[in-house]
Amino acid sequence: MSDTATTTGRPPSVYVPSAEALATVLAPGERPPRPGALAASLTFGWRAMLKIKHVPEQLFDVTAFPIIMVLMFTYLFGGALADSPRDYLQFFLPGIMVTSVVMITMYTGVGLNNDIEKGVFDRIRTLPVWRPAALVGMIFGDVLRYVLAAVVILGVGLALGFRPAGGPVGVVAGIGLLVIFSFAFSWVWTFFGLVLRSEKSVMGVSMMVLFPLTFLSNVFVDPATMPGWLQAFVKANPVTHLVAAVRAAMAGSSDATNTMWLLLWSAGFVAVFGTLTMYRYNRR
Repeated sequence: MSDTATTTGRPPSVYVPSAEALATVLAPGERPPRPGALAASLTFGWRAMLKIKHVPEQLFDVTAFPIIMVLMFTYLFGGALADSPRDYLQFFLPGIMVTSVVMITMYTGVGLNNDIEKGVFDRIRTLPVWRPAALVGMIFGDVLRYVLAAVVILGVGLALGFRPAGGPVGVVAGIGLLVIFSFAFSWVWTFFGLVLRSEKSVMGVSMMVLFPLTFLSNVFVDPATMPGWLQAFVKANPVTHLVAAVRAAMAGSSDATNTMWLLLWSAGFVAVFGTLTMYRYNRR
């Protein structure tokens, strides 16, 4: 053993930093700045997209599912409700686009519940970032899924003969309205993802809510053909306002009344369920 090891009692290869060196490394002025709310949210949004990269099967619900919906309902109802499936498609495609995208919003709550069960969110909450960033970022990541699903449906519709009179501008406007509503509606499922105990429960409750909203609407047929008591529900249904606004945009016109109701519903979902989600998240 060397003289240094004998006198100090430590092996000569061990480095012990001095107090001055530690003070320099740990000085408050040298710490990286705390990320802002937007930067943190975008980072968690990128995390959501990386999950898709590593598990591409997650894209099944925004690729195969919309294609099946378009083909099945176009040829199932087209001949019975219109002169031909192609004629029915002009009325139907904006509605089935809304149905498909709104239905996949439930996976926001399912994914959140799954992360909670695995303990991921317990670790995230210990990070020195804006507390809602993980939730907001997760929904930001899901916006990509909504856009992808809408583009897939539009592509299938164009291949089958759908011709939007509003052109590219009307299509972009319609998809934009759909994404705004879907982003707001996702907050409903984040709340359920926090309060329910399993992802199966979240999915079950989601289906109980989504099926009446999407099928008891103006997606498949004109509400004028429905009984009076059902028309009352359909007219108050937020999905009805959304479908009417998207149809008008893709047709090259505008529906100010339904667009206003759509934006009011969206603001209401964020205000109510966003607040409830933050309240529950901060007290878990």
